[in-house]
Amino acid sequence: MGGHNQSGSCNKNLKHSSSRWNLEEAKQQSCILCLCAKGNSKLLCRSMSRAAVLTTRALEGEAGTLSPQVLPALPEHVDAAVLALRKGLVIAVPTDTLYGFAADACCEEAITKIYSIKGRNSSNPLAVCLAHPDDFEKYSVTNCLPDGLLKDLFPGPVTAVLLRGDQSLLSKRLNPGICSIGIRIPKSAFIMQLAEAFGGALALTSANVSGKSSTIRIQEFESLWPYCAAVFDAGEIPSTREGSTIVDLTVPRVYKILRTGSALDSTVAVLERHGLTEAASTSKGS
Repeated sequence: MGGHNQSGSCNKNLKHSSSRWNLEEAKQQSCILCLCAKGNSKLLCRSMSRAAVLTTRALEGEAGTLSPQVLPALPEHVDAAVLALRKGLVIAVPTDTLYGFAADACCEEAITKIYSIKGRNSSNPLAVCLAHPDDFEKYSVTNCLPDGLLKDLFPGPVTAVLLRGDQSLLSKRLNPGICSIGIRIPKSAFIMQLAEAFGGALALTSANVSGKSSTIRIQEFESLWPYCAAVFDAGEIPSTREGSTIVDLTVPRVYKILRTGSALDSTVAVLERHGLTEAASTSKGS
């Protein structure tokens, strides 16, 4: 009874907003709930659930109508990013080449949102981002690749195109009718921490309107902020806007460069060190 009364008193002190929630305020109120429930496991569980709801309100809203939270791309904001992803929302994140939109690659609603934000034809495939090279086998066919190849390529500014396989955990709405999937592990601290904490595949694409210039500063896609749950800012990305080098690895022992990108020479060096040869019909245009 004492624990219940304490929580009730604490709930009366919660601050509510008639318009929209501020993320930092929501975090503070979430902490109050959990502290009040300390020592009561059932109450603590309920309070933690309530805390998640409070923080989610800071991230959710009708697409295109909110001013999203713009937060520094720092470790202390990874949890907020994960929460948004688990709610099927889209966030903007820095990578090692460009700013990108990220969403849960196993959530049909989230994938649809990414296409809508970019004005992108759904026949144009999205890449996915993973936390570790060992995760590739969950989403693609890797048994024909030389041992150690993926660990030498990743993390880095590379997208490996692999056969998707029947056992892939990815949503069937992700790139329907396409038997391959592009996979990335960007060498960028925030998105690596995010992928690790999220624990699944992230759909990842450049943060811009389809067909427009890629972005290396968040201000360059400010018109799209209202469609994101949050925008994580790492400042200007030191990049030439070329994006990642895309390499097709769907044929055993052969590689094909689909886009030169920003890491062509280093990527080719790794591939050939592992005994792969270049496909005769390779086109190195972008």
